[in-house]
Amino acid sequence: MKQPSFDWNEAKNTANQKKHGVSFYEAQDAFFDPKRVIAEDLDHSDKEKRYFCFGKVGDGVMTVRFTYRDNIIRIFGAGYWRKGRKVYEQENS
Repeated sequence: MKQPSFDWNEAKNTANQKKHGVSFYEAQDAFFDPKRVIAEDLDHSDKEKRYFCFGKVGDGVMTVRFTYRDNIIRIFGAGYWRKGRKVYEQENS
C-alpha cells in the first residue's frame, strides 16, 4: 500500500503549534491509526470538500482538519479536542 503524501502551509503550522501545541508533522500520525475515523466537515468551504481525521496519537485522540488536493492530504489544523475523542470512541465502540 502506498504511503499518503502530506502538505501544509508553514505559517499555519507555526500558528497551530502556538495555539494548540501540535505540529502538522505530528498530525500526520493520526492518519496511520488503523481505527481512524474520517468525516466530512460540512461547516467549512463551498470551494472544496474538507474533512476531519480522528486518530490515536500517543495517549490521545487527535483531530486533524484537511482536504485532498491532487491526491495529497493538505492539513489545515490539528489538536486534541474532546469532541474528536467522543466521535472516535463512538465509532470504535
